[in-house]
Amino acid sequence: MKSIKSKSVGVARFGRIMALAGTGLAAVSMTASSIAQTVGDDSTPQTSLDLPNNLQIFGKVDPNVRKATAIVNDSVITGTDVDQRVGLIMAANQLNLSAEDKERLKLQVLRSLIDETLQIQDAKANEVSITQDEITQAFNRVAGNFGKSPTDFRAYLRQSGSSDRSLKRQIEAELAWSRYLRRKVEPQVNVGDEEIKIIMDRMTKSKGSEEYHLKEIYLSAGPDRTQQVFDQEKQMIAEIQKGTKPFEYYAQYSEATTRSTGGDLDWVSASQLGALPTSLAEAARQMSVGQIAGPIEVPGGFSILYLVDKRKVLEADPRDAKLSLKQISVKFAPNLTQADANARVALFAKEIQGIHGCGGVAKVAATIGADVVDNDAVKIRDLPPQLQEILLKLQVGESTPPFGSQKDGVRALVMCGRDDPKDSSLPGVDQIRNQMEQQRVNRRAQQMLRDLRRDAVIEYR
Repeated sequence: MKSIKSKSVGVARFGRIMALAGTGLAAVSMTASSIAQTVGDDSTPQTSLDLPNNLQIFGKVDPNVRKATAIVNDSVITGTDVDQRVGLIMAANQLNLSAEDKERLKLQVLRSLIDETLQIQDAKANEVSITQDEITQAFNRVAGNFGKSPTDFRAYLRQSGSSDRSLKRQIEAELAWSRYLRRKVEPQVNVGDEEIKIIMDRMTKSKGSEEYHLKEIYLSAGPDRTQQVFDQEKQMIAEIQKGTKPFEYYAQYSEATTRSTGGDLDWVSASQLGALPTSLAEAARQMSVGQIAGPIEVPGGFSILYLVDKRKVLEADPRDAKLSLKQISVKFAPNLTQADANARVALFAKEIQGIHGCGGVAKVAATIGADVVDNDAVKIRDLPPQLQEILLKLQVGESTPPFGSQKDGVRALVMCGRDDPKDSSLPGVDQIRNQMEQQRVNRRAQQMLRDLRRDAVIEYR
């Protein structure tokens, strides 16, 4: 029996290929542990540099470092390495990029390859290495998650302009760095009982308050670029909403400190919204889950805000309810006229109004020549936002209005049963300790990577 498939909200993840493929590798999360400020990374107020107000540039304004080849502490990154990683990202995210966007992606990829090279080098310097068998096993898991055999997956990568070598290089970096952190960093991280008690007390007091999972893209805009940046962000939003490119793709061009995490601000409590610019905080409170807002004017520029999710602290989320559903659907012939399609939709809508309980679905389906699909474990949150709002209000035995298109057909969902979630309990001491320790490991990992970049000898050719 086929299961009901739901469409995503149109914002695909654009992160490391390991996460996209679901390999289960312990890739280091770079999620910020606190709210990042909406200020460009190169803004003078956030530095300790002695910068003159009216500076004069001596030499080239645009340094000639945009080259696809680099030598990192004697390790060579070739143009082929960059091109193959670009092909890997484009294939995994189904991206169709313009020549200009592809060049920008190449620069981002080159930076990522430099970081991976530094991570592998540092791990080996600390006697942490990954065997070829481990890399092969991880590669085979990725292939399986793509529904392909290792041989077919290699062919797929080549057809996408990539290679198994490119993916294995990333696998090695992820495995080496995560193993290095487990051996050398995690044992030195400790969380005291008093710290845990403070967290538990804070969570208890905030029970019922709202939290927002937000992502942001910030672009600075001086007086001479205000309209240009505004129009640029409007175009980004249009492309994201059409599904042409995911939110995280544009987040790599953000000038906020969250650029390296795909614009992710993580979970922000209602009280923490005060740390954001007022315009962003107000937008977050008014947004629906899955919605993108912007361009929003903020100090120094404009932001795009994406509300990934919303929840209440220590309270059950109705969207975690598991539904038993029947999907009834009809398809249209390719040559059907618009008038005939409208007539069939009207008949479909009329017939489903007569459905009273799931027991009557088969009879109605036979009357109008519709297909029926069952699914007994659908979470409301896994469905498109428009359907979530409808299903939250439905009673058992009721149907959604018709939805779909002439191309994809029209369908409706009938609710056969609903298992509501229980209230969330306060996390245990071990759970909080593990989470806090992981946050500290991640912060240490970020600092270590910054140090490696600072000490590296990198030659562009």
